[in-house]
Amino acid sequence: MSAGRMILVHAHPDDESITTGGTIARYAAAGEEVTIVTATLGEEGEVIGERWAGLVADRADQLGGYRIHELDLAVAALGADAASGPRHEFLGGAGRWRDSGMAGSAAAAHPRAFAAAPLADVVDSLVEVIRRLRPHVLVTYDPYGGYGHPDHQRVHRASTDAVVAAADARHRPDLGRTWSVPKVYWTVTGAGQLERGIAALTDGSIPLCDGWRLPEPGELPSVPDRSVTTAIDVGPWCGAKAAAMAAHATQITVAPHGRGYVLSNLIAQPLFDTEMFLRVDSATGLPIDPRSVTSDTDGRLETDLFAGIVAAAGGIE
Repeated sequence: MSAGRMILVHAHPDDESITTGGTIARYAAAGEEVTIVTATLGEEGEVIGERWAGLVADRADQLGGYRIHELDLAVAALGADAASGPRHEFLGGAGRWRDSGMAGSAAAAHPRAFAAAPLADVVDSLVEVIRRLRPHVLVTYDPYGGYGHPDHQRVHRASTDAVVAAADARHRPDLGRTWSVPKVYWTVTGAGQLERGIAALTDGSIPLCDGWRLPEPGELPSVPDRSVTTAIDVGPWCGAKAAAMAAHATQITVAPHGRGYVLSNLIAQPLFDTEMFLRVDSATGLPIDPRSVTSDTDGRLETDLFAGIVAAAGGIE
């Protein structure tokens, strides 16, 4: 029997490590075929410190190229315990679409801005990936895109539409034979998980570094615990996740103890040893009742993204 196949669709380099780094490392180490798909080069990222400040969009505009290098280092870190490691590709090829920046920014008006690209073009690029790689699991963002970035929201919409289109024989037969993705997930942070993480920052269990500040109430995004369906234990791979995040040095500073980090806003965040997901119906893109996605009869959360995949897929092929 061949390995299970998973693709994770992200907007910018570093998203894969922050939200799903532990999951990527865990399943790659288990021998599953893991592919990270990134939509842009992250050209509009806010750089930390002065070392790479000259790379930004309104100066040399070379940040995107440098972030390819960072992404390569991060993917290698996530595959350090894997025989073949996770693989990576850019949606539509490197540089097809550009980081759109936040809504209302000048970057949003760029002719290659991902958030403004024709949705059909983005969907078809992802349909080609799905039909070629034939994943059993696809991971993407929730409708809000985690924290509201337009590129994250476009990834969510395109992923939802592409899963449906990839299974439709009438849709672009030139893009390969159809494939129905058995399981689709949104990456999320549970409210309780976030509360416990912030408490650890507040009481000193996770020490803050100089210049970091605690998040204000409601400043970091989360979803109600009742909506979470799946919790993946990534504790043994937190080291790999921290190393991958640290590889994105223009965007992320990881604390020396490896249990917390900041972005350019210097808001301290915990590095979770559990990554949470919300399972959605592949055909509709709507959330599945959490009560129907449990690991056993006592209602505990699902603990394996590939759980039940043989039955769902009619056997892993």
